[in-house]
Amino acid sequence: MSDANIAEGGCLCGAIRYRITGEPRVCTLCHCHSCRRASGGPTLAWLVLNAGDVQFTAGTPARFRSSDNVTRQFCPRCGTQLTYQSDDKPDSLDITTASLDQPNAFPPTREIWLEHRISWESANAAADHYARSSAGATPLRKPDSRQIP
Repeated sequence: MSDANIAEGGCLCGAIRYRITGEPRVCTLCHCHSCRRASGGPTLAWLVLNAGDVQFTAGTPARFRSSDNVTRQFCPRCGTQLTYQSDDKPDSLDITTASLDQPNAFPPTREIWLEHRISWESANAAADHYARSSAGATPLRKPDSRQIP
């Protein structure tokens, strides 16, 4: 990576590659029903970025309208989920943290939609916790608290 790149990543089969050139606004771990269904996992980690800070450098992701105001992008060849974008926030683009080449560089600082959490999935003790979205919300729990929802 050059100094201008913050991170790079791509899909499982390598057909899609992307580059991130700006710092994430936030790193989240989401428990919502939609993210679970889209990923097939109990949670989905995201980097929330300025949309202009993400460039696809190889391949063209397919798009799926997962709800009235949300578009997700994924690899049309292997199915790896790559992005989430809300019509309400066109300047923002979420990238799946696990699709990064170096996902350990971006640990989640917020855990959202805990009211949808599967009972056997542990909450991240190092992150702020939110019942739903963290946008404009007060955390249920801060990392310095011993409560876990």
